[in-house]
Amino acid sequence: MAKETLLPILFHLFRQYGYDGVSLSKIAQATQLGKASLYHHFPGGKAEMLQATLVYSQQWFEENVLAALHSEGEPIDRLQKMCDRLSCLYEQGDQPCLMATLTTGAAQGAFHEPVRQRLQALLEAIAAVLIESGLPMPIAQQRAEDALITVQGALILSRGLKNSLPFQRAIAQLPHRLCQS
Repeated sequence: MAKETLLPILFHLFRQYGYDGVSLSKIAQATQLGKASLYHHFPGGKAEMLQATLVYSQQWFEENVLAALHSEGEPIDRLQKMCDRLSCLYEQGDQPCLMATLTTGAAQGAFHEPVRQRLQALLEAIAAVLIESGLPMPIAQQRAEDALITVQGALILSRGLKNSLPFQRAIAQLPHRLCQS
């Protein structure tokens, strides 16, 4: 199995169980590879697997979420594209956020900087679209933060209730809420 084909599996495992909750046994079972084969692909073990997963997810994030915000078009349409991509990423609210799972446990210190950078990039991109729509910078920055609070809060609520409707409703309303005067 090629290393690239392992990354979506690792992404799913790390976002589902977090760094501490994913054992090499779980990884071996999910990938159908022995531990020796896993170490062949990732000599640094689980930490290297997570690092590769972060690179993989960062690439997807840039090509989908940030690209939507940086694209041409009306601000509301670009925010809608962002929401559509986030909905896809979180499978309409059924899957957790990898960044959220990495803010707790052993991974918190080791992987804090990539998490911070990704969140900061998203905040800046959302705020830039809102400034372009005519909002003053302080309000645009606050609404960008509110957007991430809305997305993450809706994910937690949907997963806690085992009902994805709160996430779907929040993500559907978000572009209009962000652009309100």
